Amino acid sequence: MTAVRYVAIGDSFTEGVGDEPVPGVVRGWADLVAQGWADATGTPIEYANLAIRGKLAAPIVAEQLEPALALKPTHLSFNGGGNDMLRPRTPLSRLADAFAHVLRRCDEEGVRFILLSGGNPSRQLPLGGLVQRRGDQLSALVEARLAGRDDIIRAYNWPDRELAAPSYWAADRLHLNSRGHHRVAARVLTALGLEPRPEWWEYTALPEPERLARGVYVREHLGPWVRRRLTGTSSGDGREPKYPAFTAVAPN
Repeated sequence: MTAVRYVAIGDSFTEGVGDEPVPGVVRGWADLVAQGWADATGTPIEYANLAIRGKLAAPIVAEQLEPALALKPTHLSFNGGGNDMLRPRTPLSRLADAFAHVLRRCDEEGVRFILLSGGNPSRQLPLGGLVQRRGDQLSALVEARLAGRDDIIRAYNWPDRELAAPSYWAADRLHLNSRGHHRVAARVLTALGLEPRPEWWEYTALPEPERLARGVYVREHLGPWVRRRLTGTSSGDGREPKYPAFTAVAPN
């Protein structure tokens, strides 16, 4: 059996923002997938994660894809476009091009492509209807570009109505909380043909997340996001990938 060498690229969704089992330590669905993969197969796997929060799709591809492929992985996961969708003037066709480019490079390097869509936060966001429409349109565009490719490992989270419920989202309403990241990890493992831990689908053992009052939410989360937009800064400025090289993940 070929040893699994899995690398993840993307933005905050893949970095794991919203899932902090220890304050200040970000985990997320990709870390959970790596552990679940090792557990399900009973063998260690190699895992790297180059994702950085706040990144648009084009910089993800420009800055993370080739370093990821240089690691010679067997599998590569990609998700992007969540930050782009919040910018109404960004052409969705450009985002679909990014997915097609990642697939082409994976084909050229002989790497299995794991395609993810993010969860749908529109239910609790200002201008949620716009986010919903753009997310639906992007999903359709990407699927049309990749039609007929049954070899792609698909883990689509955007249509998951259960995952869209507030109980799966962090206080900022943009990022999944630990419960949400576990559900995404369960979906990815299932798409890989592996058996996730059953409780990961809902993870009711975790407490209900805090729901901030509107004024607190605007002050602590929406306001800072607007200021970053106005100043052209990003939450990921100056950050480095958490796992830029392969690390061994042993089965529990």
